[in-house]
Amino acid sequence: MIHKLEHIGVMVNDMDASVKFYTEVIGLQLVNRAKLADGVELGFLSFPGSADIELELIGRGSDGLSDSGKVHHIAFTVSDIEAEVERLKGLGVRMMDETPRVILNGVKIAFFYGPDGERLEFFQPAAK
Repeated sequence: MIHKLEHIGVMVNDMDASVKFYTEVIGLQLVNRAKLADGVELGFLSFPGSADIELELIGRGSDGLSDSGKVHHIAFTVSDIEAEVERLKGLGVRMMDETPRVILNGVKIAFFYGPDGERLEFFQPAAK
């Protein structure tokens, strides 16, 4: 039986830059960071008080890992997407959507890029 989503793994080129981005821009906390014997470095991050799902950053090592399985995107729920998009612009984050889009009867989304070009999304549920 499958119980929950455990983590999402993203290949990164610069672990320090990625940890900085996901902690300072997104607001995650670094839970654990370790190097494996083959040189691969792992970083696990989660939101404060919500360690049920983690983002796993995978730094390249000598095991032949490639980015061919890179995740398409990671979505984060927000309560004020317009304010968050403006905050990202102020931080110089590269945006796919300069303004949020409305889909599915009121859901708002905006895509932007992480430090390795990974697609990230802010998701604001439709008002009820």
